[in-house]
Amino acid sequence: MKMFTFSLTFVRHGETRYNREKLLQGQGVDTHLSETGIQQAEAVGQYLKGIMFSKVFVSNLQRAVQTAEVILQNNTHCSGMEMVLEPLLRERGFGVAEGRHKEDLKNMANAAGQSCRDYTPPGGETLDQVRLRFKKFLKLLFKQILDEYASSAQDGSAEEGPPGTAAVAPDISSNNSAFDGLQGVPVQVLVVSHGAYIRVAHKHFVEDLMCALPAGVKVSQLLSPCPNTGVSRFLLTLSQTESGPVLSAARCIFTNRKDHLPAAE
Repeated sequence: MKMFTFSLTFVRHGETRYNREKLLQGQGVDTHLSETGIQQAEAVGQYLKGIMFSKVFVSNLQRAVQTAEVILQNNTHCSGMEMVLEPLLRERGFGVAEGRHKEDLKNMANAAGQSCRDYTPPGGETLDQVRLRFKKFLKLLFKQILDEYASSAQDGSAEEGPPGTAAVAPDISSNNSAFDGLQGVPVQVLVVSHGAYIRVAHKHFVEDLMCALPAGVKVSQLLSPCPNTGVSRFLLTLSQTESGPVLSAARCIFTNRKDHLPAAE
């Protein structure tokens, strides 16, 4: 059976004024990056600049699009790449709580006798609905990856990919390198999305897809809040079956990394 491994790197968007003031944005508040957010996007762009991304998928909300544009502008190999704006990657909808302070959401949850993390405001999306969106995105992604790249790779190997997609990964022995996990992996996918959405994606990998965790990392760490422009990476191995692509293995390389940001961040 032919198998194909690729990397999936998540980046949360840079800071907005609403983030700074602890106001909920969700989908209905479509704001731009703050000055700090632009600086964060530049920093993560510099951090990831040597990675030759094969595909870039971005939430179609402005804070994610602006972050992805800065990342690509800084990239040595992908400065002219066209990103794919994907509504399935939008932030969780928070209904009537959008535009309001996070304390208001906590008060709503308390009044309903629920934890804030699990509470769904009127008109908002449940966590299961967000997870379903992510599963739909993965299904589309897996099909594209196998259709476009797997036929060019060797059977049972990820050593070679189609021309122009191999990771330019120097021999770096230091920890926390942007190239961690990419050696010998032919295709790199970048996803720029949002904090609540990324947490749901992490949860799906661990609870539903039995993703292997890095040594010493607890599930609670994987599910901790992602900082603005935090970076996470997974290696996914696909198999082609008669009924379509199947995920054979998933491994987390790191999550919520913020080494590119100043210590104060």
